[in-house]
Amino acid sequence: MRIATTCFLLFSLALTISGPIEAQNQDTQPNMSIYSREFGKTADGKSVTRFRCKNRNGLSMTLIDYGATMIAMETPDRNGKYANIILKCDSVSGYEKCQSYFGCVAGRYCNRIAKGKFKLDGKEYSLKTNNGPNHLHGGEKGFNRAIWKAEKIFKPQEGIVGVRFVHFSADGDEGYPGKLTARVDYLLNGKNELIVDFQATSDKNTICNLTNHNYWNLAGEGSGTILSHELKVNADKFLPVDETMIPTGELKNVKGTELDFSDFKAIGKDIAALKKTHIKGYDHCFAIKGYDGKSMKMACVLKDPKSGRIMEIHTDQPGLQFYTGNFLDKSEGSGGYGENGALCLETQKYPDSPNRSEFPTATLKVGETYKHKTVHKFSVDKK
Repeated sequence: MRIATTCFLLFSLALTISGPIEAQNQDTQPNMSIYSREFGKTADGKSVTRFRCKNRNGLSMTLIDYGATMIAMETPDRNGKYANIILKCDSVSGYEKCQSYFGCVAGRYCNRIAKGKFKLDGKEYSLKTNNGPNHLHGGEKGFNRAIWKAEKIFKPQEGIVGVRFVHFSADGDEGYPGKLTARVDYLLNGKNELIVDFQATSDKNTICNLTNHNYWNLAGEGSGTILSHELKVNADKFLPVDETMIPTGELKNVKGTELDFSDFKAIGKDIAALKKTHIKGYDHCFAIKGYDGKSMKMACVLKDPKSGRIMEIHTDQPGLQFYTGNFLDKSEGSGGYGENGALCLETQKYPDSPNRSEFPTATLKVGETYKHKTVHKFSVDKK
C-alpha cells in the first residue's frame, strides 16, 4: 500500500512539474505567450513542431516548421468573436498531400519562371518544371516541403512574439546555383501587426524570390467564398500574361480592365469575365505604385463587410500577386476547400524576372543579402 501511495505521489509531482501538454515549452507574460509542441510526423518519420504565439491584445498565430508554414491566424470581428482567417490542413499528412501551398514559404523562387530556364553570368540553368511547361514556387520539392530550423522569439518589453525559421538549400537544389541560407521571422506586435521578414545569402550568384503563401478569408476559413470581400490595390499597372501564365513583359494600365482595384471593389464584381478566359479568375501581379527598392509602400487593403475585419498590407517589394483560389476543388490536394474559398496577396518580385531585364532584378550576388519585409495590419470596422 505504501509503495502504491508513493508511486501515485511521484506521478502527481511529475505532472505538476511538466504541466499540461499545451503548456509545455511555454514562455508567458501578462496577455502574451508562446508555446511549442509536436504537431505530428512526416511520412518518413521526421517530427514537425507547432508554435502558437499570442500578442498582448489576444491576436494569435500558429506556425509549424514544415515549410515555415502559418496554419492559423486568429483575429476578432466587429463583435469581438475570434476566428481563424487563413486556410489550413489539420495534419502533417494533409500538408504533405496538399498541392495548394497553404501558408508556406514559397521558394527559392516563388511564382513562375518560363520553361524552367534562366541565364546568369552567361550560363543557362535548368530548373524542375512543375506547372505545365514552367517552374513554379521552387519546383517539385520547394521550400514548402522542407523542415526549417526554428527558434522562438519572445520580447515582452517590446510587445513582440514570434518564431524565426532558417533553411539551408544546397547548391544545385532543384537546379538553382549556390548554397542558399534563407531566414524568415514571423512576428506579432502590440499594434496588431503581423510582420514577415525575410533574409537570404548565397555562396554563389543565384536568384531569390521568397514569399508567404497565406490564403486569406476574413470571414473565417471554411465560411464560404471571398467574392463579397472588397479590395483596394495601390497600383496603376499590372502584368498581362500569356496562356501559360508567364508575363508578356508589358506593364498595362488597370483603367478600363477587370484589374482596376484603384478604389474598393467587390472581388466578385468582375471575376465572371475572367472566368471565361484561360486564367479562370484573378491570378495577376500588380506593380506596386512608388516602389523604390528601399522603403515600405502600401500594397493593398482588404476588407470583409460581413465580419468587419480589415487587413492592410505594406511591403518593400515591387509586386503583389493576387490569386483567388481558382483551382481549389474540394479535393485532398486543395485541403477540402472549394473554388474562391480564399485569396492570396503575395508580395514578391515580378514573375519570370530572371528572364526580363526590364523587371526589377531577382539576382542575389555573393556578399549581398536578400531582404524582403511585409507588414499585415489588422483592424475592425465596427459599423
